Amino acid sequence: MNESTLEKMKQMKLFGMHRAFKTSIESGKTENYTPDQMIANLIDSEWDDRRNRSIERQLQNAKFRYKASIEEMNYEEDRSIDKNQLLRFAECAFINKFENILITGSTGIGKSYIASAIGHQACILGHKVLYHSTAKLISKLKIAKADGSYLKEMIKIEKQDLLILDDFGIQPFDPQGRSMLMEIIEDRHGKGSIIITSQLPVNKWYDIIGDKTMADAILDRIIHQSHRVELKGESMRKKTRGINENKAKA
Repeated sequence: MNESTLEKMKQMKLFGMHRAFKTSIESGKTENYTPDQMIANLIDSEWDDRRNRSIERQLQNAKFRYKASIEEMNYEEDRSIDKNQLLRFAECAFINKFENILITGSTGIGKSYIASAIGHQACILGHKVLYHSTAKLISKLKIAKADGSYLKEMIKIEKQDLLILDDFGIQPFDPQGRSMLMEIIEDRHGKGSIIITSQLPVNKWYDIIGDKTMADAILDRIIHQSHRVELKGESMRKKTRGINENKAKA
């Protein structure tokens, strides 16, 4: 009877229940449970299994640049990172309020890692997240425009609770890129959150976007209700490389 029940659980894709029930049978603990305790144990196991699989799917779909976490963040004083601010971001209330986070600082300082860590936490809390290098996203959308899949790509972006645009301003926007950026920002305004990382301070973004009228429209929507993180200090990549070199010499 138990074998039949286990097989039905597998066919119904109740993998959490299947694992919990099989473990209970093999350990001989089924008799230790009252009927209501057994049901509660099976339901809890299925609940946890589905939640974990959902988180794993969200993390895979997000396509993060780094496998990052808030817990492993480096809070050295010279980086000007406000630990309490990041912990608040990790609660993801900003996503529920459709607010944005703008992270600026020199190359290698850890902007992408922080953005990925916040995005990772958002996935754990059940939010849909998508990470993109800004330049690569615009290039991808240009190709989509040519092959007819542009609308599909834009709908996918619009459905995300959090969009991470990394390395914003690495190269200036041409007219088509500006138009695509405007469409993305307009679609998300008041409906979704954005995290933007950039080597350039926010006041330099006007020059990168190019057209003054469109830059005003884009930045007004981005900056409105946004949180700022301005990182300082030495490049973390350079510092890590120096530590490794010293270890090698030792």
